[in-house]
Amino acid sequence: MQLPSSLLENAVNEFSRLPGIGKKTALRLVLHLLKQDVSEVLQFGDTISRMRQDIKFCQRCLNISDADICSICANSSRNQHLICVVENIRDVIAIESTQQYNGTYHVLGGIISPLDGVGPDQLSIEPLISRIQKEETEELMFALNPNIQGDTTIYYIQKKIQQFSCKVTTIARGIAFGGELEYADEMTLARSITNRLPIGQYVK
Repeated sequence: MQLPSSLLENAVNEFSRLPGIGKKTALRLVLHLLKQDVSEVLQFGDTISRMRQDIKFCQRCLNISDADICSICANSSRNQHLICVVENIRDVIAIESTQQYNGTYHVLGGIISPLDGVGPDQLSIEPLISRIQKEETEELMFALNPNIQGDTTIYYIQKKIQQFSCKVTTIARGIAFGGELEYADEMTLARSITNRLPIGQYVK
């Protein structure tokens, strides 16, 4: 892509480094910024810069935060004895959007995956164990992706905390609402049969 300005080309290259942004989309975004007032573009750049420099990670659960303790952990109306273990911050946002969960979180920062070179020591597992012991956690709920890596991570952590009197659960797995049985994989269908529910709990 031949551009008339090296400054324009540099800006396009920076935008195209973002996930899901190709050169054409990057060019469209840069040209849009050129149409804006200089003050608005400076504010846009300052906002991004401040976000990267000033954002923090909660000292308790490792969620993103504006302070040392995130707003979820600091909320006294939430169940402080219930921890939902997730892989990353996107999972926290997804669960919070359901408005069906009222406990706290713990962000592992990934899952155990030997093929990708990710072991237990690279995840925030030890801080989780310390939390369970220190806070006398009543229930640990896993909300990890239903795959081999996710199950391996659950198994590993469960073994590490078996000396604590902490209830261990995981989110339900099975056929998605609106899905069709013929398109479900064998593992999903098997889990749905194994974890079947009384009809009274399903049809209300």
